[in-house]
Amino acid sequence: MVGPIRPQFVLFGSSIVQFSYSHQGWGAILSDLYSRKSPIISGSRVLGTILGPVLPNRIFSVHMLESGTLIKVEGPNHLSTNHDILLRGYAGWNSRCGLQVLDEVFPKDATVQPSLVIIYFGGNDSLEPHPSGLGAHVPLPEYVENMRKIAIHLKSLSEKTRIIFLTAPAISEAQITEVFGNCLGRSNESCRKYSAACVQLCQELGVKVIDLWKAIQQRDDWSTACFTDGIHLSSEGSNIVVKEILEVLKETDWEPNLHWRSLPTEFPEISPYIFVGPKGETAVKVSHLDLEWQTQWH
Repeated sequence: MVGPIRPQFVLFGSSIVQFSYSHQGWGAILSDLYSRKSPIISGSRVLGTILGPVLPNRIFSVHMLESGTLIKVEGPNHLSTNHDILLRGYAGWNSRCGLQVLDEVFPKDATVQPSLVIIYFGGNDSLEPHPSGLGAHVPLPEYVENMRKIAIHLKSLSEKTRIIFLTAPAISEAQITEVFGNCLGRSNESCRKYSAACVQLCQELGVKVIDLWKAIQQRDDWSTACFTDGIHLSSEGSNIVVKEILEVLKETDWEPNLHWRSLPTEFPEISPYIFVGPKGETAVKVSHLDLEWQTQWH
């Protein structure tokens, strides 16, 4: 693993998570926004171990954490670290699958725990039960209890581990039928029920939640613009997810605030003044630039 060691934002869930780097997805946008953002962690001495399956590259997918990397800070110095987006997404999974690997993905005895975990399950759970007994369907009461157990486990990791649940988004039944020939046992009404149950659970537990079923349908053209196949998110659909996540991060009273605009830049003192300003009198520090495609995300 490369340094500096960075706090982890973990995206954990099924295909909405796994595919969040495709089609200008919401995971890719978050990785871009946080690519050089860095809180300052101070202390006289820190020795930590990150646990969970570690992938070879810096930008990960949300689901399992694992490794044996050491974090060490000597003396009164500070450890300046960026945020790495850890992607652990598994297409086809439901809340049963997530619960099954929860201890492996998020071990309680890890010295270093995630700063933020964004959880998504529900779309596959909401499928109609198949007569064969096979398939991803999870009855609504069981789904709620599975999500409750996931939330309680994550809340026990650390006082500083923040949690956001994403509910089952709306789906476009017409587009699913057009792409696959039938609705595959999915219905927007079933997604609504599972979304509402997730919202109610999170309110009960004091966990931040984003109602994607409602958020996506705020667009007049949502059924044709927000999906690639009626189920998975297009770039327009992902933009809605990012907007909702950043809104939660901006408005919450978490300390430290995790909104990307609230975080300092990594290694700003080393960044050279490469470019000269338009009048040729001042230099532009690249690390302080607001890039055009980032300015929409406030």
